[in-house]
Amino acid sequence: MKFSIIANPEKYAIKDPFTETLIWCDKNRHHIFIPETLKKLIPENVSDRSFTLTKNEADSASESDLVIAIGGDGTMLHTAQIIKNTEIPVLGINTGKLGFMANVQPNAVNSALRVIAEGKHKTEKRFFLKATVKKAEYFALNEFLFSRKGSTSLVTLTAYYDGELLNRFWSDGLIISTPTGSTAYNLSAGGPIIMPGTPVMVITPINPHTLTTRPLVVPSESELKIEVKNDSEHIIFSYDGKPVNESISEVVITKSEEFINLVRMPDQTYFKTLREKLMWGADNREK
Repeated sequence: MKFSIIANPEKYAIKDPFTETLIWCDKNRHHIFIPETLKKLIPENVSDRSFTLTKNEADSASESDLVIAIGGDGTMLHTAQIIKNTEIPVLGINTGKLGFMANVQPNAVNSALRVIAEGKHKTEKRFFLKATVKKAEYFALNEFLFSRKGSTSLVTLTAYYDGELLNRFWSDGLIISTPTGSTAYNLSAGGPIIMPGTPVMVITPINPHTLTTRPLVVPSESELKIEVKNDSEHIIFSYDGKPVNESISEVVITKSEEFINLVRMPDQTYFKTLREKLMWGADNREK
């Protein structure tokens, strides 16, 4: 089987799971494609025949049957932009914090790779949302964000859903989240958790001026349009944490056909992940 690795070489925490992955592939006669940026992390006791260096992450991913992303959910979002719509599945090894998508822990690397090699793993599709700004298109697996730039004033945004006026938001910002991203910034801002695969998007204002303005879940089948009136120079529009470097006056957000195949282990479920990551039902008195 052919694997590839995507990771941030500046993150010290990736070293051990990276090394363990290479050693496992070497011992079990699986080939692995590694971008040049990770060359300095390759241990000396790994055979040169077990890996191939490539110019960049996209080249590594395109040669592989499965991509291994080592890091946190930020690394997973970065990887998603590289492999979207390729059908190549991605396994996340979590060296970050919560890790809702990168949910294999570093101490379970060997067992996870063995499950994959035996074909016992499962995959689930995670879809993107698409934003159209003028003629450019941007894709988000987690969320689109409208936030303040160089000002302490509230931003003013007007939202239309399916051609009808929805609301005018006075707030510190506005999040348009996918179900996958509902456990990210959306959750921190008080938005709801949405089960992946649900055909909806979440509109969550950040610190709205009016207390009656609450997060709203709408079907993703219809078009959501966000208009920026007069404040465009004070607003940053970003997708999965990446800012768009141009003035924004109107953004049209729709469901996208772009997706990734996220790998999970046979004993992992979404509700189990929520219980573990958010410590639902945990009682420190029970020890």
